[in-house]
Amino acid sequence: MGNRADEYGTDVEIYVKALTTTIHADTPTDAPEQLLDLLDQLGLERRTAGPIYVWHVVPEHLDADEQRRLASHAIPALLVAGYTVNCTPEVFDEAAYQQAVHEIRSGHSRPGAEPTAAPAASTPAPPSNAPSRRAR
Repeated sequence: MGNRADEYGTDVEIYVKALTTTIHADTPTDAPEQLLDLLDQLGLERRTAGPIYVWHVVPEHLDADEQRRLASHAIPALLVAGYTVNCTPEVFDEAAYQQAVHEIRSGHSRPGAEPTAAPAASTPAPPSNAPSRRAR
């Protein structure tokens, strides 16, 4: 089993797993429990295979747009906690990301809360020449 976080040297890699529609959030093999717990609190579901391989997925009962919103909404909380996060463009939802940033700035951030789509806040969008993997 491949682990993108180990491969890229990041704390969290958010992407759609090949040949599926499942959004994964990979963490390093030796990820601290604090990171895994934060992903749980942000609404992602923890999965394991064997004694050491742990990853998270966005709940599959959500529709595709809600899945992208939840994943993107989690990114600012992870960044504020000091983690390095990459999210592929096909998963990233700018409005959900901006909403989460707004919530954090206004003190209304609630880990695990369902994200809601909102108009983009005043934070500028990333440049249009952004790489295929977003380093945030």
